[in-house]
Amino acid sequence: MNTQILVGTSAGLWGIGEGGPVAVEALAGRAVVALGGGGARTYAILDGQSVWTAGEDGRWQPAADVDELPATCLGWGTGALLVGTEQAHLRRLVGASLEPVASFETVAGRDSWYTPWGDPADVRSIAVDRAGAIYVNVHVGGVVRSRDRGRTWAPTLDIKVDVHQVLSHPVRPGVVLVAAAAGFGASRDGGDSWDFTTEGMHAHYLRAVTVAGDTVLVSASTGPGGRRSAVYRRQLDDTGPFERCSTGLPQWFSDNIDTACLVASGPTVVFGTTDGQVFRSPDAGATWELAAKGLPEVHCILAA
Repeated sequence: MNTQILVGTSAGLWGIGEGGPVAVEALAGRAVVALGGGGARTYAILDGQSVWTAGEDGRWQPAADVDELPATCLGWGTGALLVGTEQAHLRRLVGASLEPVASFETVAGRDSWYTPWGDPADVRSIAVDRAGAIYVNVHVGGVVRSRDRGRTWAPTLDIKVDVHQVLSHPVRPGVVLVAAAAGFGASRDGGDSWDFTTEGMHAHYLRAVTVAGDTVLVSASTGPGGRRSAVYRRQLDDTGPFERCSTGLPQWFSDNIDTACLVASGPTVVFGTTDGQVFRSPDAGATWELAAKGLPEVHCILAA
């Protein structure tokens, strides 16, 4: 079965097939901030102000408005859609409204969350594993976990680790991965303990992480400015160095391959860039091809 690829950009949504990108007219001109999927439905945050949804027929329609603070990311699990916002709040889609997750307001250490530029911290990414554990990445505030469907929360990483994306393994509950300013982090006990590495990489600053079967892939650069950005791969359970992805790719990218812009479905891996290019790999990152170019700035990708 062919992998279905959706690319959210600063000015619309595109589907990527063998014939190249096709614009989704219903979302033309809208900034697609985040994409997510659950059950038979796909969800998107538009302009930070509303959540839209589409079923198997591909017809997009409004699902809920976002009150007050702009929405930043989506997470699906345990039969519910979670929405993160600026200033580090969490919402749950209930019917046609986004209801606050009140318990998230009392996370231990919340008063210490920050950003280097002085603004309040945001929810940057959300992951839910098959057992129902929820992992919320606050930037900058580490990774916060709930094992009881959001009734209670606990921090799992020191906020100084500066996490940019959290990802739960699609079929191995308790295996949690992060891309952070300090490198690639992995936990095999649901966040109780972590191992970090940058072995094999040219730089330690990571923005995105995904997993294709038994292969983990990350994006790395020299810092927030994104200079000399590249994609790396390694077998998830190996302890050796990461290998740089090169076949079919430029030597370097000039900007970070960002959170939610590197994704996988089975062995297919896709990533997008700020200059509107989309690259696709059929073999877990061993080889690559250019799937699209000339798109607006890529904000997020969904592959299923």
